[in-house]
Amino acid sequence: MTQDLEMKDRSTPSNSVSSPAPSTLQHLREIASLIETGSYSKEVRRIARAVRLTIALRRKLTSSIISSFLDHVLTPGSEAHAKLSAYLPKEDDHEMEVDAATSAIQTPAKHLLPELEIYCYLLVLLFLIDKKKYNEAKACSSASIVWLKNTNRRTVDVIASRLYFYYSYSYELTGDLAEIRGNLLALHRIATLRHDELGQETLLNLLLRNYLHYNLYDQAEKLRSKAPRFEAHSNQQFCRYLFYLGKIRTIQLEYTDAKESLLQAARKAPVAARGFRIQCNKWAVIVRLLLGEIPERTVFMQKGMEKALRPYFELTNAVRIGDLELFRNIADKFATTFNADRTHNLIVRLRHNVIRTGLRNISISYSRISLADVAKKLRLNSPNPIADAESIVSKAIRDGAIDATLDHANGWMVSKETGDIYSTNEPQLAFNSRIAFCLNMHNEAVRALRFPPNTHKEKESAEKRRERQQQEQELAKHIAEEDDDDF
Repeated sequence: MTQDLEMKDRSTPSNSVSSPAPSTLQHLREIASLIETGSYSKEVRRIARAVRLTIALRRKLTSSIISSFLDHVLTPGSEAHAKLSAYLPKEDDHEMEVDAATSAIQTPAKHLLPELEIYCYLLVLLFLIDKKKYNEAKACSSASIVWLKNTNRRTVDVIASRLYFYYSYSYELTGDLAEIRGNLLALHRIATLRHDELGQETLLNLLLRNYLHYNLYDQAEKLRSKAPRFEAHSNQQFCRYLFYLGKIRTIQLEYTDAKESLLQAARKAPVAARGFRIQCNKWAVIVRLLLGEIPERTVFMQKGMEKALRPYFELTNAVRIGDLELFRNIADKFATTFNADRTHNLIVRLRHNVIRTGLRNISISYSRISLADVAKKLRLNSPNPIADAESIVSKAIRDGAIDATLDHANGWMVSKETGDIYSTNEPQLAFNSRIAFCLNMHNEAVRALRFPPNTHKEKESAEKRRERQQQEQELAKHIAEEDDDDF
C-alpha cells in the first residue's frame, strides 16, 4: 500500500510540468485577437488593454518574433508587410522561437483591420527604439503618422496616441525635435476636428514639451491658453500637463500657481513613475524655496528618491541657514546636476532669498548691529560691502521681511522687539489655506465618484447586481493597470 501511495505522489508533478508556458509569439497572437474583438464590438477599453499588454512584453521582443507575427497578421507580399519587414534587422535562424515556424502555416486574415495594421507599426517602433536604432525608428514613426492622417476611427485613437508619443520621442533622441513641430500642430488640429480627445491631450503635451525643450516658454503659454479645454481622459497625460504648466508658471514668476500644479502632478502620478515624480519634486522644492518656504525633511526621504534629491536637500539646508558662502559652494558643487535638470537659472534667483533669510536671523539675534558686521556675517563679496549691506537692509525693511529701522548716521541696524504672532492675522490665514485645501480635495473626490446608471428608477435583480459588480471589478482592475502603465 505504501509503495502504491508513493507511486501516485510521484506521478502527479509530472502532469503539471508537461504543460509549457505560452511563448511571446502566442501572447502577441492573443493580443491581436483582443484588438480584433475590440474593433468589431467598438470597445475601446479592449484595445487599451491590448496596448498595456504589449508594453509589458516589449523586453521580450526580437526581430524573429516580430517577423513571424507580421507574417501571421499581414498578407505576405502586401505593401504594409514589405514596408515593416524592411525596418527589421535580419537574425539567424537559431534565434527564432520554436513555434515561429508554424506561423507561416497560419492563413492570413481575409480582410485586414486598420487597428491591426497600425498596431504592427507600434510593435516595430517599440522594438527599434529599444534596440537604439533611432534613424529607423524615425522613418517608421513618420510612415505611421502618414497612415494615421488618412484614418478616422475612434477605435484607433488609443494606439494613435501611443504612436504620437513615440514619434516625438524618436525625434527627441536624435536631437531633431524642432523638425516635427509643424507636423505636431497639424496633427493637433486634425485630432480637434475629429473630436479625438485622447489624441488632443497627448499632442498638446508633446507640443508643450517641444517648446520647453528649446526654452520657448512664451509660445508654450500661448498654445496652452488657446488650446480647447475638456475633461482629462488619461491620468498620465493629465500629470504631464500639470508638470509642464508648473514649469511655465515658475518661469513666469507665478510661484503660488506653479507650486500647486507641481505638487498635484507628483501626488497624482503612479508609484511606478519614479523618474517623473523625482522631476516634479525637484521643481516643487525650488518653487517652495522661492516662495520663502522650507520643505519638510520627509520630502527628501521618500523611498527611491534620496540620492536624486540629495543636491536639493543640501541647497535647502543652505537657504534655511541663510549662509551665502555655503549656498555658493553647493551651487558650484552640483552645477552639473542643476544644469541637467534645467533649474540652474532658478537657483540663481535664490541668492536673494538666502540673503534675506540670513538678515532675518541677524535681526532676531541682535537688537543693534553695525552694517559692517552685517556685511561680514552675510559674507558679501563686493568692492563696497557696507553700501551693499545698507541697500539690502533698507529693501528688506521696505518689503516687510524684517521689523527694524536703519540709522544712517551711525551705520546701525536697530531691530524692534518681536511681538506675539497670535495677535496678528497669520494663524488665521494659515488655517484658512488648510481648510481650502481640504475642501478642494473633497470636491475632487466627489466629482470622481462613479454611479451605475438608472439606479433611482428601477430595482435591479440579483443576477443584474452580480453582473454589475463583476463589471465594476474589471473596471477597477483596468484602472489599476493603467495607473501602473509605462510613464
